Amino acid sequence: MNTNETMNHAAKTAQFKFGLIAPVIQGLFPDASRTAFYKRVAEKPIEFPDGSVREISFKTLERWVSAYQRGGIDALMPVERSDKGTTRVLPDTAIEEIYRLKKEFPRLNATQIHSQLVQNGFIPAAVSVCAVQRFIKKNDLKSARNPNLRDRKAFEEDAFGRMWQADTCYFPHISEDGRSRRVYAVCIIDDHSRLIVGAGLFYSDSAANFQSVLKAAVATYGIPAKLYTDNGAPYVNDQLSLICGAIGTVLLHTKVRDGASKAKIERFWRTTKERWLYGLDMESVHSLKDFNTIFREYIRSYNTTFHSGIECTPFDRYRASKEQVRPPKSREWLDQCFLNRITRKVRKDATVSIDKVSFDVPMQFIGRTVDIRFRPGEMDSALICTEDGQFPLRQTNKNENCRTRRNNTPSIDYSRLGASHV
Repeated sequence: MNTNETMNHAAKTAQFKFGLIAPVIQGLFPDASRTAFYKRVAEKPIEFPDGSVREISFKTLERWVSAYQRGGIDALMPVERSDKGTTRVLPDTAIEEIYRLKKEFPRLNATQIHSQLVQNGFIPAAVSVCAVQRFIKKNDLKSARNPNLRDRKAFEEDAFGRMWQADTCYFPHISEDGRSRRVYAVCIIDDHSRLIVGAGLFYSDSAANFQSVLKAAVATYGIPAKLYTDNGAPYVNDQLSLICGAIGTVLLHTKVRDGASKAKIERFWRTTKERWLYGLDMESVHSLKDFNTIFREYIRSYNTTFHSGIECTPFDRYRASKEQVRPPKSREWLDQCFLNRITRKVRKDATVSIDKVSFDVPMQFIGRTVDIRFRPGEMDSALICTEDGQFPLRQTNKNENCRTRRNNTPSIDYSRLGASHV
């Protein structure tokens, strides 16, 4: 098991545990007491991220709450993998094929679909029929009706900050420095007020770009109870899971191929295109910086314009319940929460490799697997984090290291070499 897989499993497990106890952490549980909440959650078997269904004691939930309050999201991560030998997660290509088969042949059962997936190379034979059965059951594909037809009901949170919806949208290409490039818009909308709490335009649809928008939104408006996104790469990754766990936000995802469940952010994109983007003179936009300036002005206008769905402006509705949102503890705390994490084993020459770049680490970590945290795109900020403190990394300079004297290396007097031949 490589370190990336280990981190991914740990992040999913920690976020899953946090999702169960979040109402207690956030003070939003509806029961008469914490114990009553724990017992209600634990009264039925629970399906874990690895697909297994287990019964847990309400005492287990109590321990998870205590662990989170002592050590944050890190305290909810498993020490080592606990799912060895379980069925692999179905790859995206297999999931797409399952939807296709159920749409064209709705009466196919899980065994028949599994056989088709193996025969056509979508999954190896080692993946069990149970994995397909669980996916079909979880995504409500058992009936013969159209598998893409979802049971939907309109919903709305009762206060600002209870849930934010996030999404990415394609914007037009712009030309900068003689090069035409696609622009990606990232936005976060509050479910209750329809206020756009975070927005930005970028040249790439990356996890780091979304994290920057989310961090700015949290710094400005406080910490949301839930974050609802689709299954795109910027939103489904262990880094975002750990960040949400660190700040105390439950990360939720739509079902596969069900982006329409994020109706409010989708409606915002439609409004934005019809009322602003389609009428924008793109010839006047000469850089991403200019485009962002114009976009921010539009966002300010949107937030202060009457919204027929809520009978007021988003900003007015935000002000009516903004006091209920938890603020970040401090700017320094928020910076720490948004650091990305990777694990690496330190080589015998006291270096680690990150994206094929070598970094020097203190010699006491040789042979150990270390937890490294950094700001995306800024590896000069990278730190090894341990219980004893934080230790900065430095990019390896072999020429400089060649001139560094080691304590255990005797000095050599080169003037004496070959003296017997003089």
